[in-house]
Amino acid sequence: MAGKKNRAAGRKRSGFVIRMLAAGCLAAGLLVACGEETKTEKQGGLDTVSEEGQGTESVADAQTQETARQEEMTEPAGTEAAEAEDAGAARMREQFGEDCIAGQTFEVELSEYAQPVFFVPFAPSEENPVFRMQMIQNGEVLTEIDANVPKALEGAPFTSLDAVSFYDLNFDGNTDIVLIETYGDTSFASVYYGYDEDGSRFFVAQEQVSENLTAQVEELSVAGIRSFLTGGKKNGEFDDYQEAYRAVGRLCSLQNSEETFTLLYIDEDETPELAAGMSGYYVSLYTFHDGTIYTLMNQWAYGAMGNHGYEYAPRQNSLRNYNADYAGAVLYTTYMQIGAGYTIDTIASVKTLNFDDVNGNGSPDEEEMGSVGLYCASYVDGREITAEEAAAYDKGEYEYLSGEMNLTQLEAALGQD
Repeated sequence: MAGKKNRAAGRKRSGFVIRMLAAGCLAAGLLVACGEETKTEKQGGLDTVSEEGQGTESVADAQTQETARQEEMTEPAGTEAAEAEDAGAARMREQFGEDCIAGQTFEVELSEYAQPVFFVPFAPSEENPVFRMQMIQNGEVLTEIDANVPKALEGAPFTSLDAVSFYDLNFDGNTDIVLIETYGDTSFASVYYGYDEDGSRFFVAQEQVSENLTAQVEELSVAGIRSFLTGGKKNGEFDDYQEAYRAVGRLCSLQNSEETFTLLYIDEDETPELAAGMSGYYVSLYTFHDGTIYTLMNQWAYGAMGNHGYEYAPRQNSLRNYNADYAGAVLYTTYMQIGAGYTIDTIASVKTLNFDDVNGNGSPDEEEMGSVGLYCASYVDGREITAEEAAAYDKGEYEYLSGEMNLTQLEAALGQD
């Protein structure tokens, strides 16, 4: 955390420039009252950023319109912007309560929700003594998000929420949240990955990513974080797979410095896939097409509960996984491929019973254990298949998905910028 303590002061100096730019936008009709925003569509939801409570705007727009905004600034527009900001803040506090941090409260479109939601952060109060956040829609709290405070700052007073950004930071298609906060006089980054799983929508604090970003990013701001991770590019804008996989490797190493990587060819095209993970624990798999990184596997666990890991047949677009129950008496062999939508699609799941299933319940009972290893029958979707049918799913020799290179070696294999 050394060297980060005076960043809040730096942002206050830059806050004047941002406020003046916001005033110019208001005069031109580009920026409206607090909580509204310029919107850009992208995979994983809106790609927006707010610094110093000025409302959210597209990062791309901020880069391309900065000169025009400076030309449009006038003193009356500055006064009008301040009045609009005050009125917008009053509306936010009236709607969500006096402890709502009005300058960082926004109605946003996130991939996790079908309709826009309000992101509402709350300052500590007598009733709720800690900083917290909620996703609210039509007056209903959809999701509660707890504060993620570094251990070194536990007990320090909450000072400010300096910046908020919503975008797909980890390339998994879900919108994530990036915050810049200050406790006492120390500023830090706080990252939350978004999830939408079986109808459950939630955001999980990424303590290691947050800590490493805070320590390693020279300019602790949303723009500084994006520049550090991807050179400022959004997913979909990468020039080639080399540039894209460098960004993936950098992010994976922030999550776990011991992650290893392998470039491999799963399907028949000439663009390799990237495997990343911890050998014996989990594996992630990425592919690249037309400027975009696609996450095929996101830390798929193995090595426990009978899961042997994940394999691939080079250039055959075939992946295989063995999973065993009852010490191998029941074996599940799942065959998968990379689908047209850049997802992992299951081709077949073969259930093999290596015992005489006399009562047909699919699991070895005590009286059947003596037959383990003496019988073998395979099924797909409940239909018994022959040994030849089962073998037909194999597409040649398979190799395990596992890492071989550290980040430095990966970057060397990809070529430096």
